[in-house]
Amino acid sequence: MDDNHPCWYRRRGYLHFDLPIGTKKAISLTSNPSFVKKHSFYPLINYEVSSKKINKDKLSGKLLAKNKMRPIAYSSHVDSHIYAFYAEKLSELYEGTLKGNGLDKSVLAFRNLGKSNIDFAYEAFLKIKEMGECSAVALDFSKFFDTLDHNLLKKSWCKLLGQEKLPPDHFNVFKSITKFSTVDKLELYKLFSISKNKPRNQHKRICSSEDFRTKVRAEGLIKPNLCGYGIPQGSPISALLSNIYMLDFDLEMKKYADIHGGYYFRYCDDMLFIMPKRLKNKVAGFAQKHISKLKVRINPDKTEIRQFNKVGNILKADNTLQYLGFIFDGENIYLRSSSLARYSEKMRRGVSLAKQTMRKYNDIRAMKGADEKALYKKKLYSRYTHLGGRNFITYGLRAANKMESNTIKKQLKPLWRRFHEELDKD
Repeated sequence: MDDNHPCWYRRRGYLHFDLPIGTKKAISLTSNPSFVKKHSFYPLINYEVSSKKINKDKLSGKLLAKNKMRPIAYSSHVDSHIYAFYAEKLSELYEGTLKGNGLDKSVLAFRNLGKSNIDFAYEAFLKIKEMGECSAVALDFSKFFDTLDHNLLKKSWCKLLGQEKLPPDHFNVFKSITKFSTVDKLELYKLFSISKNKPRNQHKRICSSEDFRTKVRAEGLIKPNLCGYGIPQGSPISALLSNIYMLDFDLEMKKYADIHGGYYFRYCDDMLFIMPKRLKNKVAGFAQKHISKLKVRINPDKTEIRQFNKVGNILKADNTLQYLGFIFDGENIYLRSSSLARYSEKMRRGVSLAKQTMRKYNDIRAMKGADEKALYKKKLYSRYTHLGGRNFITYGLRAANKMESNTIKKQLKPLWRRFHEELDKD
């Protein structure tokens, strides 16, 4: 515990169907299996955010941008505490299983390792350099969380607990995360006249329990997941459950890599095998046989099969390897060109919006006879240059320093000039 708060407890300030609760009540509820096994979980509130995805066309080499809608769903306050509490209990068992089977350095995502994808990518590239002439096979699942089979998840959960069936409290948590329901945020806010820009204005919760029954349910806003697969992303337990689901698969892949003197890494739905050259065209087929048992699918568009050969004393790839946002050619590490393009587009939009805002308020000042004010640059420098705290540029510099990569520094260098060119445009 830290300051009388257990590690799993986190106060959440968002509006939901229930009120936030304090630490004592959260501990009292979550640590009572009799309460949990009878608890009625509220629907998740969901909405979508649009993000621009930039990919390189394989034929033309041009960068193509398209909007991608990403679903966001979040659980009620009490439900979130229950998920977080059970996630911590299961995590202790899961971590013990990983260490007992030598998987603690293979499964990378959703664990408290004190590392980031920068560290994981760099460690993988170092393993390739260490092996010298080898092959690297990168595989990616398609719609990973949306396709997890409920029966297989339950079996994996039981196996982790060492029981034939889930205890009643665990079973209720399992049901809530598989047979979950959602309510569209915008429809919900419209029903109760809640401002989407200032939702907490005069509201402590979305509605009373009675209004939930007589209005939300009566209006047909609750959409149940009627499939035998899929769990919501974003709940405090979802990430851990995805790892538990993959446990037997991870064991098989690690065993296969060990037998052949290679390495296996998995970061959520990203897998990387570093293997002897002779297995270059066999790894994906071996993995696919076991993946089919999980009832999930590989995204063929993201499959990469690379070979690294020595040319003199230099290791060179037959084609660059992409892994966790970085590109490796055997000698040098780069940021992906799509990441740089995405930054440039965000920077241009951000500077343009700031200028529009400046002009709008200067027009108002002019009507009042007040002096014009110059562009407020401090926030722009913070968001789009190395002078900020956490942004793409500072992330890139951290990666360059960690990976001792001059190539990343060269990629970042022109961005300072481009930023100022945008500032100087009329």
